[in-house]
Amino acid sequence: MAEQDEIRAMATRFFDAIEQGDIETMQASFTPDAEIWHNTDELIVTPEQTAKTLTGMVARITDREYADRRLTTFPGGFVQQHVLKGKRTHDGGLVRLPCAIICRVVDGRITRLDEYFDSAHVAEFRKFA
Repeated sequence: MAEQDEIRAMATRFFDAIEQGDIETMQASFTPDAEIWHNTDELIVTPEQTAKTLTGMVARITDREYADRRLTTFPGGFVQQHVLKGKRTHDGGLVRLPCAIICRVVDGRITRLDEYFDSAHVAEFRKFA
């Protein structure tokens, strides 16, 4: 049970950090050799590449919120479903991005993150980016 509590706390810190624009804390949640996979392009990227992408998102999307979080832990990881909401800085347009994230966790850090988005929502979220 303690492992599950630690994973739940780490997952919460991870998503809270992104909401707050704290890319350093987000990146520190990964092991250096972690793999981050996206269903929309089927690429595996590094924590450094993810930090760069999220730095851009933080600059372009304000009022970020991971709404409707549904976090489930399991031995060695977690699944979270949520809706990432925010406002585009250039036109004030509201955006929402339903998502499911599956993570493997070892010693309190993410070793693998699989990210599932609907590509139509991604296009609207990145509009004018």
